[in-house]
Amino acid sequence: MTTMSARLSVMMFLQFFIWGGWFVTLGTFLSSNLGASGGQIGMAFSTQSWGAIIAPFVIGLIADRYFNAERILAVLHLIGAVLLLQLYRAPDFSAFYPFVLAYMMIYMPTLALVNSVAFRQMRDPALEFSRIRVWGTLGWIVAGVVISFVFAWDSQQAISSGGLRNTFLMSAIASLVLGIYSFSLPRTAPLKPEPGRVGLKQMLGLDALGLLKDRSYLVFFIASILICIPLAFYYQNANPFLAEIGVTNPTAKMAIGQVSEVLFMLLLPLFIQRFGIKIALLVGMLAWALRYLLFAYGNNGDLAFMLFTGIALHGICYDFFFVSGQIYTDAKASERFRSSAQGLITLATYGLGMLIGFWVAGAVTDHYASADSHEWKSIWLFPAGFALAIFFCFSLAFKGRQSVAAPSSI
Repeated sequence: MTTMSARLSVMMFLQFFIWGGWFVTLGTFLSSNLGASGGQIGMAFSTQSWGAIIAPFVIGLIADRYFNAERILAVLHLIGAVLLLQLYRAPDFSAFYPFVLAYMMIYMPTLALVNSVAFRQMRDPALEFSRIRVWGTLGWIVAGVVISFVFAWDSQQAISSGGLRNTFLMSAIASLVLGIYSFSLPRTAPLKPEPGRVGLKQMLGLDALGLLKDRSYLVFFIASILICIPLAFYYQNANPFLAEIGVTNPTAKMAIGQVSEVLFMLLLPLFIQRFGIKIALLVGMLAWALRYLLFAYGNNGDLAFMLFTGIALHGICYDFFFVSGQIYTDAKASERFRSSAQGLITLATYGLGMLIGFWVAGAVTDHYASADSHEWKSIWLFPAGFALAIFFCFSLAFKGRQSVAAPSSI
C-alpha cells in the first residue's frame, strides 16, 4: 500500500466508523429509550434522505467551484461532532429530531466529498477505488464490534438502561478526529471552469444532470431510486428485528454483512471485467430479494442460519449495486463534473429513494405492529417482492453492455 492509499484509507475508515457507530442501532435506541413509534423512527431515518437531497447542491456549488473538497470535509465533520454531542444529550424524540436532521444535512454531503477526494488521486478508479473504499467497510465493522463486544451497549440490560445513548458520544469523538485529520488530506482544488459565461446551471453543478440524457444511465438512475426502498427496510428494521426475536449481540452479528462486503468489494473489479456492469447490478438487486425472503422465514432457533445468511448477503447487496454504481457514474461523467455526478447518485440512492423507503417502511412496520411485537414475516415479504419486481424491470430496460472496463487483477 502506498502512502497516498494509506492516507485515503484512514479517511474512509473514519468516515464510515462515524456512521456505523450510531446508525445501525438507531431504531432500537429510539423505540426502546425514547418511546418512538414506527412512523417517528421512519422520520428519524429519513433525515439522511433530506441530507442526501441537498448534497448535490452543496458539492456542485462549493466543491466543484470554489473551495478545496478536503477543507469542506474538515469543516463539516467538526460541525458534525457538535451535533452528535447534542444527540447524546437529547432527552426525548422531540428534542432529538431537530439535531439528527441537522446532522444528516451535514454528514450526507461528506459521502460524495470523500469519493471526490479519493477519485482525484487515482489513475485507474475501477482498479483502485475498491481497495480504498473497503477500509470504510472495516470502519463500520469495528464500530459494531466495539458496541457489542467492547462496551456491550446493545445487550438487553444495557438497552433498557439507555446504554445505546453512548454510541452518539463515540461517534462525536470520531467525527472530531476526522475533522482535524481532513486538513492533512491531499489538496483537492476545484477544477478551472471552461472559457465562457458561467450560468446558474453550472454554478449549482446541475451539469451532471446531462448524464440522464443517456438512456442506460437514466434507467440506472431510476433503478437506484427504487432499490433504495427495500434498502430502507434493512436500515430501519434489521437491528430492532434481531433484538426483538432474542438474538444476542445483534449489532456485532450484523457486522457479518460488512465482513462479506470487504470480500465482495475486492472481487468486484474481477466480476465487472468478466461479466460487465449490467450483470453486476442485476446480481446486487436479486440479492436484496433473497435476503428479505431469508429474514421472513428464518428464526432464532433451528433456522437461525437463514438470518445469518441474509446478513452475509450484504456484501453482494451493497457492493454489486451501490459501489458498481459509483464506478459506473465516475466512468460516465466528464472530469470537470465528477464531484457533481457523485453528488447526483447520492441524491438518487440516499436521497429520493430512501426518503420514500423510510416512509413506506415506517407505515408497513406500524401496520404489522402489536403492543409489544411485530409480525416480521409480513414486514420482510414486502421489500422482497418489491426488489424482485425491480430486478425484472431493470433486466429488460437497461441496454448497457461493458460500460466500465475493469482490470483483470485486484
